[in-house]
Amino acid sequence: MPTTITPQELWALRNQGKNIELIDVRTPVEFREVHVEFARNIPLDRLDPQRFLQERGSNKDEPLYLICKSGSRGQRACDLFEKVGFVNVINVEGGTQNCEKAGLPVVRGKKAISLERQVRIAAGSLVFLGGLLSLLVSEWFAILPAMVGCGLVFAGITNTCGMGMLLARMPWNQCNPQPTCGTAPSESTNNGNSSDSNSNSSNHSNNGANI
Repeated sequence: MPTTITPQELWALRNQGKNIELIDVRTPVEFREVHVEFARNIPLDRLDPQRFLQERGSNKDEPLYLICKSGSRGQRACDLFEKVGFVNVINVEGGTQNCEKAGLPVVRGKKAISLERQVRIAAGSLVFLGGLLSLLVSEWFAILPAMVGCGLVFAGITNTCGMGMLLARMPWNQCNPQPTCGTAPSESTNNGNSSDSNSNSSNHSNNGANI
């Protein structure tokens, strides 16, 4: 089971001068909308733990902190690192939305629909469409909502979501060019601040001192 850390504990380490490497595994568009100030973006569907650790160099044994929106994708990313033998990986409890509530400094940009909402919209649309077509065209279309239901059960059991991974690769979930969303061409250890932090359109919410 991956180790977790609260936003308050993470910020306390940051204030102590610790070198915090925080990887946000959401889509580039989600990252652009809002992210912790010192996080950088490597989307879960592009994450290669083995390569990441090789490029990490002398810091390979240092703690690695992972974050997403609410914690579930961060946990899956932790599992990927543990499968290649790296256990010093820590998931931020409650993800970015919990960090916002806790008052950590965040960078804000253009609004976006989260991946979780996109999955719900897509699944609901397929169920509705399948049910409607089974009534108006052919009863065989009832297979469509049944398949969606099976997919959701599988996602719940395995804690993976094929639809989510597919949607994450869609053009509307990408930024062009990608480096503006914090995804480095080489997924090596860089300064924790993403290039979004330097964007004139981003607004900083620096109220971490209240923690």
